[in-house]
Amino acid sequence: METRGAARVAMAGGCVLCSRAVTAFLLLVLPRVSQAQTYSLPFRQPETCDHNQYFDISALTCVPCGDNQKQDALGTSCVCLPGFQMISNNGGPAIICKKCPDNMKGVTEDGWNCISCPSGLTAEGKCHCPPGHILVERNVNGTLLSQATCELCDENENSFTIANALENRCIRCEPTFVNASRSCACSEPNILTGGLCFSSTGNFPPRLLSTARLGELGMSLASEWFAKYLQSTAAACWVYANLTSCQALGNMCVMNMNSFDSVTFDACRLFQFIFENTAGLSTVHSISFWRQNLPWLFYGDQLGLAPQVLSTTPLPANFSFTGQNQNTKLKFVAASYDIRGNFLKWQALEGGVLQLCPDTETRLNAAYSFGTTYQQNCEIPISKILTDFPTPVFYDVYLKYTDENQRQNIWALPVLNLNLQHNKMFVNQDSSPSKWLLTRRIFLVDAVSGRENDLESQPRLVRIATQISLSIQLVPNTKNGNIYPPLITIAYSDIDIKDPKSQSVKISFSVNYEMNQGEAFIQTDIALGVLGGLAVLSSLLKTAGWKRRIGSPMIDLQAQKSVSVFLPMPVQEERFVTYVGCAFALKALQFLHKIISQITIDIFFIDWERPKGKVLKAVEGEGGVRSATVPVSIWRTYFVANEWNEIQTVRKINPLFQVLTVLFFLEVMGFKNLALMDPSSSLSRNPSSYIAPYSRILRYAVTTALWLVIGIVQIVFFAAFYERFVEDKIRQFVDLCSMSNISVFLLSHKCFGYYIHGRSVHGHADTNMEEMNVNLKREAENLCSQRGLLPNTEGQTFQIAISSQMRQHYDRIHETLTRKNGPARLLSSSASTFEQSIKAYHAMNKFLGSFIDHVHKEMDYFIKDKLLLERVLGMEFMEPMEKSIFYNDESYSFSSTLYYGNEATLLIFDLLFFCVVDLACQNFISAAFLTYLQQEIFRFIRNTVGQKNLVTKTLVDQRFLI
Repeated sequence: METRGAARVAMAGGCVLCSRAVTAFLLLVLPRVSQAQTYSLPFRQPETCDHNQYFDISALTCVPCGDNQKQDALGTSCVCLPGFQMISNNGGPAIICKKCPDNMKGVTEDGWNCISCPSGLTAEGKCHCPPGHILVERNVNGTLLSQATCELCDENENSFTIANALENRCIRCEPTFVNASRSCACSEPNILTGGLCFSSTGNFPPRLLSTARLGELGMSLASEWFAKYLQSTAAACWVYANLTSCQALGNMCVMNMNSFDSVTFDACRLFQFIFENTAGLSTVHSISFWRQNLPWLFYGDQLGLAPQVLSTTPLPANFSFTGQNQNTKLKFVAASYDIRGNFLKWQALEGGVLQLCPDTETRLNAAYSFGTTYQQNCEIPISKILTDFPTPVFYDVYLKYTDENQRQNIWALPVLNLNLQHNKMFVNQDSSPSKWLLTRRIFLVDAVSGRENDLESQPRLVRIATQISLSIQLVPNTKNGNIYPPLITIAYSDIDIKDPKSQSVKISFSVNYEMNQGEAFIQTDIALGVLGGLAVLSSLLKTAGWKRRIGSPMIDLQAQKSVSVFLPMPVQEERFVTYVGCAFALKALQFLHKIISQITIDIFFIDWERPKGKVLKAVEGEGGVRSATVPVSIWRTYFVANEWNEIQTVRKINPLFQVLTVLFFLEVMGFKNLALMDPSSSLSRNPSSYIAPYSRILRYAVTTALWLVIGIVQIVFFAAFYERFVEDKIRQFVDLCSMSNISVFLLSHKCFGYYIHGRSVHGHADTNMEEMNVNLKREAENLCSQRGLLPNTEGQTFQIAISSQMRQHYDRIHETLTRKNGPARLLSSSASTFEQSIKAYHAMNKFLGSFIDHVHKEMDYFIKDKLLLERVLGMEFMEPMEKSIFYNDESYSFSSTLYYGNEATLLIFDLLFFCVVDLACQNFISAAFLTYLQQEIFRFIRNTVGQKNLVTKTLVDQRFLI
């Protein structure tokens, strides 16, 4: 062990010595960094190097080439001078050059060998051949010839070959040359254009123009692209039905903004000429605008077809945000073509295909999320545009969808090109769709047609799609999320290129969703009418106060001195009558919904009373007696139920007083004369004078003002005086529950309702008069606990949100309780059914009592205050998942299940009913009578049906309900 330990120590010491030695060596070998050293270097670019220098991509500086060398075309390497051959090349600038002998001054095309040339040298020292010849430097097996030869390609009928552009191969002549002249030469009278040869006997359209239209700048440009390829492309499409040529001709028409002129034979007129003269060919996919061999560019050449295309046939697909058929993605796809008419590919528009503004992929793709209004704006330098889009790409856009048979289909999208000219008019900038001319194909950037003399030079003008908008319109009255075909609106800007680095262009891309807002406008007008009436009342009160302060009479009704507006004619009032009718229909719907909700509530009276002792009870059939608990009296429950039945239709106003008072002011006080169509403001009229006809709008205005003023006065009087000094039936009912030891458990919705805590603080309510007086005295002197559900609180009324588990348990018991429709039927039912219902009643009473007492921990609850926003919005933010929630309710909102808590709805419904009857019969007395009659009818229905519901829900005998 000692030997091993000593060895380990020695090894450790050796390692330390080795480490120090290596460190010392590195310090000596590695260069030391001076504290004063900087990291600056000169900035050089490849184009700044001399012709005998190259740009070192590692050192980022210019470095001299070797002997007999010069800079290559890229500027990042070196090549041998003319007359010198390479003898070594290790890549980059590491080459070695050697001078060729005098008898072999030429250099092969690859630069590795010297060779004799038959007919002179090029500037680069390579062999040169006459036109129509190809240069041959090696045998077929690759052996180098001592002297290069120039071979003439055979243009005769057996071969029809000609030298290629590089003059190193013989290739077959272009087919049009062979077809026109049976040779590789296009001699007169044949026509040579765009590298193609056509027979002079062909039916060519006359007066071809090679200009590009620039309508935005008010000028035309002599485009080199059009001059070089327009005629040949049109001829190849017309004569040979060449598919790519027809696509290229269509692209030229699109580059000219699909502009059409019946006089000028430009690209679009040529396309239209071919379209018209190929009417005998079949259509594509049975689309009349899509001719075989031709691209689909227009929705016809006649104005007025746009409304049919945009709003006649809905897209056969449904869009939904939820459910099994969820469809929230707009799947746009595009068939893309290059400028020469070659098909590139199908591609989805996601990823910013049509969006020039750069952004993250997630934000770009948000444009195609259905229902998302999208807006994107940016400013892009022209230099970047020219770099990213050297040649245009053309798109035919479709919307991909799945039909009812689960097959994939596409729907062609129309395009509204705002730059299109039809006979020199910008028809697509008109506000009327009937004047639009819809198209199909689009592009983003055209930097080719703006080149004037050389296709390799910088364009003089560039055309950019600066505004692209997708408009998606919902089909009116659709229930399934149907839309019309989306419309692509596009606007191009022509930019005059002066300094691309300093110039920029603003780009926008948007997606908008539209629908017919007529119905929404009507609803808005209705809301404005109702709220406007309240605003007028408020203004009248403020005006009255202002007139009192300035010493002016309260009611002067001074006639208008100058005419500023006329009343609508009877024909013009029809729209207003329609508005009132719609308002009444909607308010009636709300009123009926309130009535149905109130008469279908679940209500149960919880009896907290417990038996007092036991009594001897005879047993039927046995002839004996046995001990039993004293039964709890049902009279208290019947009494509370009867009081609940009585307050169901209690209102804050007196309906009969309301109707009679309004009728008194209209007929007796003469307020109806304010609705006459004359300038007088007098409340009385001379019967012998001319009485103008009534204005229905003014009758509505006067009636509304009187009805609301009288109603509001009644409500204020009821709240400020009657309930304080006479009787408050809602609060009296809560007190009655406490005196009767009865709580009310009320569910207006499946998991929401109200609770009135009526548990007596004295333990028993079924007592004699003396004991009750003692209990009331103790309560008045605070000698007992308070009535609230929580200790030391007065809160007896609550809004409750119960959990689903509690509701399920409630329903199981309640189903047995309501199996029969009350005691009236129980009288003729079997005794077993009656006993089962009684057991269910006691089970429900026991369950709800134990629930209130927190016995069921799995169905417990807690008490809290509502947030201010919850009270304002009338909703609960917290869901009762595991525990139910009791909200403190000091405003006695359980009255919303009664007439009492819906006074505003009732008041406005009565007002609209009165106005509708008056607008129909033009008689205030008839309107008043029918209004009061409907009030009584609905009150009777509410009491009767509500009473039956009370009997059904609680087993209260209907004979004891007054």
